[in-house]
Amino acid sequence: MSDIDALLRKIIKDIRVNVADEFDKNFQRQSFFGEAWKRRKSPVGGQSILIRSGSLRRSITATSNDTSVTFSSSEPYAAIHNKGGEIVVTDKMKKFFWSKYYEAVGGFGRKKDKTLRKDKRNVRLSTIAEFWKAMALMKVGSTITIPKRRFIGTRPKLEEQVKAIVTENIEEFLKNEIPKMIVK
Repeated sequence: MSDIDALLRKIIKDIRVNVADEFDKNFQRQSFFGEAWKRRKSPVGGQSILIRSGSLRRSITATSNDTSVTFSSSEPYAAIHNKGGEIVVTDKMKKFFWSKYYEAVGGFGRKKDKTLRKDKRNVRLSTIAEFWKAMALMKVGSTITIPKRRFIGTRPKLEEQVKAIVTENIEEFLKNEIPKMIVK
């Protein structure tokens, strides 16, 4: 393996590691390099966007060869979140929505006389239940719009980081190799 091949491998490895770290940080920042992700309309899921189980975040992988690095996700829903788009409501989805509605309603706290308690938990659950009910009442064939929340892709800031990695590696290579060439 020549010195140039070793340099290229090191550059590709450094790019893969640094860019993967930046894509992971997008989940922490809840934005794509400063472009904030659109907030959720639904009351379901808590504060973090795109992080419920963490499987989307963990699914991002990098593959590289001698000249490039490619980032991808194995999760089937990754593309719709990264690019945005519409999904069509199916009968199976409606059954899922009804299931979630009944799950939320079943969690209501009740008094001994079986009437609902008027506490914060029940208020939150009623909001969630209403959301799932509205989703379940959607007609088959109607569409749900998923906003674009990029977590993988190129940006000028990322391109600058890649250029800095390449420059740093080349400068280090030249600093170490030129004295060796002069001595010979």
